[in-house]
Amino acid sequence: MKTVKIIGGGLAGSEAAYYLGKKGYDVKLYDIKPNSFTPAHKDVNYGELVCSNSLKSNDVYGNACGLLKEEMRVLGSMVIAVADETRVPAGNALAVDRVSFAKGITERLKSLGNIEFICEEVEETDLSENVIFATGPLTTEKLGGFIRETFGGGYYFYDAAAPIISGDSIDFSEAFVSDRYGAAGEGDYVNCPIDEEGYKKFYRELVSAGRAELHSFEDVKVFEGCMPVEIMAERGEDTLRFGPLKPVGLTDPKTGKRPYACMQLRKEDEEGRRYNIVGFQTNLLFPEQKRVFSMFPALKNAEFLRYGVMHRNSYLNSPEILSSDFSVKGKPNIFFAGQMTGVEGYVESAASGLLAAINADLRLSGRETLKLDQKTVIGALSEYVATKNPDFQPMNANFGLLAPLFGADPRKKAEKKRLLAERALEEIRKIKAGVV
Repeated sequence: MKTVKIIGGGLAGSEAAYYLGKKGYDVKLYDIKPNSFTPAHKDVNYGELVCSNSLKSNDVYGNACGLLKEEMRVLGSMVIAVADETRVPAGNALAVDRVSFAKGITERLKSLGNIEFICEEVEETDLSENVIFATGPLTTEKLGGFIRETFGGGYYFYDAAAPIISGDSIDFSEAFVSDRYGAAGEGDYVNCPIDEEGYKKFYRELVSAGRAELHSFEDVKVFEGCMPVEIMAERGEDTLRFGPLKPVGLTDPKTGKRPYACMQLRKEDEEGRRYNIVGFQTNLLFPEQKRVFSMFPALKNAEFLRYGVMHRNSYLNSPEILSSDFSVKGKPNIFFAGQMTGVEGYVESAASGLLAAINADLRLSGRETLKLDQKTVIGALSEYVATKNPDFQPMNANFGLLAPLFGADPRKKAEKKRLLAERALEEIRKIKAGVV
């Protein structure tokens, strides 16, 4: 059987390695772990989640990322299967215990006897081999240089992660459990209200707090989907009250009223030992994070288990380099997958790894790769990364990428999304029956 080299053991690389391993290929999976780590990684296991433990909405018929996950389930995604197994309560979102999640992915990979795990930094590779680059937005400098020299220049943006706090350090006398529009005491989110005076003081301290220095780069480009909370706050005093601190749908049982602003915490594990501060990606200095975020009454004694960090994420000028099957133009044996292609998000990254592996298998077995259209989310994302765009930048799954439905009433948004989802799932089942 032919050999495929996969460089990178994140979500995209793990998804691709497992798919091709199950197909019987000899897979060589390269990753710098556990001998070395990028600035954002700590876990020795593959498939580590960095920014958040949430894979976003699980609503198949009302959310594009929820629909994408269902498309991946149909196609046999290992990553989504492990996410379903390691799920923690998070309302309609698919959030996972990130430690169990990475461990589960690693165990699945190691259960196959035809994957060779090679712990070393790849600096360059033989382009006559069958290769999937899945090194992600934190590709090491030497390999990044090789990719830029070989395939052309790329872009970059800055990404950020939110802090994680100890569950037993939350003052629940100043917090309440409830999902939005749910009853107090019922739900998966811990809500930390703050009054108007407290919020305005918090806001002043936040925008003036010290930030970690970003070395070597003067032009700081921040991706909208993962914007540091302090940068978001600079847009205006009330911006956070319409963003991560919005109180809509929440009623504080102590007052019987909607809070002026409200921070939400989401479980990192089933038992609630660790909580993620939802939407609070940040680049504040570590002491400043503790000082400013602890201004919320429920967090006045908060123990920070992991502080938020900010790091550079790089991505390719994919429309100039890649075809819609994620192979390199003119080099059909070379594929790219993951966030470095310009798909943004955990699920989107894994989806590109799955699609790259499916197409690599098709090509290596002498068949045509998939020519997906925009009827499915996974197809729409593959079209996005290959379509010329003078302002190309990372893209999340969204219904706006899908081909329109003729005859649908544009005023009935929920019905339109449902019809788009039904069409997508019908299409993806045809794809499954034909090639996977």
